[in-house]
Amino acid sequence: MQPPRSRQGRRRRRPEPPRRPPAAPPPAVDSYEQGPYEQSPHEHNAPGPGRQRQSAPDPYGPGLYGPDPYGPDSYGGDSPRRHDPYQGSSGMGQDLDRAFVGASRSRTMFRIMVVIVVGVILLAGIAALGFLFFKPPGKGGAAVPRNDPGPKTSPKGQADSAPGTPPVVTPRRPVYIPARGTGRFYRPAAGAGRVYGRGKVMRYMVEVEGGIRQQPLVFAQTVDRILADPRGWTAGRKWGFKRVDSGPYDFVVRLASPGTVDKLCAAYGLETKGQVNCSGGKQVVVNLRRWLLLTTYYRGQPDDYHALVINHEVGHRLGFNHMTCPKKGRPAPVMQQQIFGLKGCRVNGWPYDRRGRFVTGPAVP
Repeated sequence: MQPPRSRQGRRRRRPEPPRRPPAAPPPAVDSYEQGPYEQSPHEHNAPGPGRQRQSAPDPYGPGLYGPDPYGPDSYGGDSPRRHDPYQGSSGMGQDLDRAFVGASRSRTMFRIMVVIVVGVILLAGIAALGFLFFKPPGKGGAAVPRNDPGPKTSPKGQADSAPGTPPVVTPRRPVYIPARGTGRFYRPAAGAGRVYGRGKVMRYMVEVEGGIRQQPLVFAQTVDRILADPRGWTAGRKWGFKRVDSGPYDFVVRLASPGTVDKLCAAYGLETKGQVNCSGGKQVVVNLRRWLLLTTYYRGQPDDYHALVINHEVGHRLGFNHMTCPKKGRPAPVMQQQIFGLKGCRVNGWPYDRRGRFVTGPAVP
């Protein structure tokens, strides 16, 4: 009996793995050669019994490199469209389109706002000009332009002037004569009148200052009656007269307060001191004080004195200067300053007598 071996030095044999049966040979394929990119028959998709072999993938098709960014995938092909950051409802292109549309709308709204603002400014300017140059119609009158001092290039003018204050008639009833009116003038609501006389037609307007309690229509009718009288300036057959309320005119007859008369006449270098009338440029200015208080030489004859005032100042507008009494007992010329004295002549408020003869006298130097 041999003694047992020690376990040291013994080599332990590993069990051999079981042998696998040889794999079945692949089926024969006529004239088929495996391409360089064809999958091995041992892959999971290798053709087996009942399965057809798959064709090799196209190295330039979508199977290997994804959709062609320049092929039909990007422009309506059958393959799924790739994601384009400039397309779609939430792409960059839509954002830019919305930005452009918003900017266009903003510009349109800005232009509309500019048009509205400019329109409001223009309307405000027109309203301001209307307020400055026109006034609202007053009682018995229509709105007229603000004070027109007449042509400033015409320094020629005439005003009644003499030492002292012209005498006036003390009225039985107090009359309203303010020192200054509103400075705004009103024309009568009635329109233009007919032409009186022959010769050159002189177009005139009639205006009354506001705040002096005188009716424009009443004053205009008085002026019309005086200029149309056969003893007036039409008797010479050189001038005709027509009252107008718009358009060009040759002169304007204004009834104004003493303070306003001083202001209007001063524009022509004339000094009236609130006592007398004047004529300068296209303006025939009648002092309310003179119109209502008359003069002691015409006491009880207001119509004749009113004729003297209008004919005297319109005579200046026609080019006549002051005259004086030709002879004692004769009618005083209408161009004589009768409010300061008659110098032996009789009162007379007309440039012509009833026979159509011009009443004249020596010129005053």
